[in-house]
Formats: sequence, C-alpha cells, structure tokens
Amino acid sequence: MTRVHDFAPAAPDGTPHPLAQYRGRVLLVVNTASACGFTPHYAGLEALWRRHREAGLVVLGFPCNQFGAQEPGDAAEIARFCTLTYDVTFPLLAKVEVNGARAEPLFTHLKEARPGLLGTRAIKWNFTKFLVGRDGRVVARFAPRVTPAALEGAVEKALAERV
Repeated sequence: MTRVHDFAPAAPDGTPHPLAQYRGRVLLVVNTASACGFTPHYAGLEALWRRHREAGLVVLGFPCNQFGAQEPGDAAEIARFCTLTYDVTFPLLAKVEVNGARAEPLFTHLKEARPGLLGTRAIKWNFTKFLVGRDGRVVARFAPRVTPAALEGAVEKALAERV
C-alpha cells in the first residue's frame, strides 16, 4: 500500500525532498498561492506549525499557479513573500501542478486517498489541505474555505495517535 512517505517531491532548488524523513510525524500538506483570497491562511498555517511542531506536526506548503495564475513567482520570490508577509518558517517546496497530466504524483495520491465532494478527484482551488497521520495514511481533506484554526481538533487527534 502506497503511503505519503513513499514520495519525494522537489525542494525549491529542484532536488528531491523525501517525505520518508517525516515518518512518525503528522503532515498537513497544502497547495498554496501568494495572490489568492485565501493567502492569509499562511498566518494560520504558521500558527499551527509553531503550536504543534514539537508534538510532531509538519506543515508542507506547495506553491501552485494553476488557479487564477495566483502564484506567478519563482521559488525565491515565493519564499521572500511568505517570509516577509507571514513570517513563514514551515517548509515550502517547489511549485507544483496539482491537477492534470503534469500533477505532482504526491497530489495524485492525496486526491485518490481522499476525494473531494461527490467523489471528485480534482482539487478545486488554492489552500486545499490534506492531513496525513504518523503512519503516512491520508486521514482527512479540507476545502480551501476551512481555516487553519478550524483544523486544530483534527490536528490534535492525529498527533494523539501513535504508530
């Protein structure tokens, strides 16, 4: 059975970023954008990360330009924006596509493991969030409108589960 830990998406510099390094930790995987109505979610994601990282949470941001061209910058521009505007310290990976033939394989797996409403496999917009348990299984999917603060209970429950 494939688990999230089996994937190695690209880091901003293009080198592999093996998710196996997070085995035993809870992941919150999010497709992000810097010019979106949901961009303020960066602040909430950072707050979750800071509050729960010692307990084992890792937030992973994947910039994506597929929705309204709301992430046009390169890796350096994205990192600068996130750091200066939202003081983001959680890992940001390389810009990806989340839908279509060129979708990052991790997101194909996430969508298959947790389809959206009515079983759709597509991601509808920026800031779709996937919660992954310590064992690498996808435990929940949250729509862009769901704020990071609203994930607190789900994150705490996932952190309480041991492998």
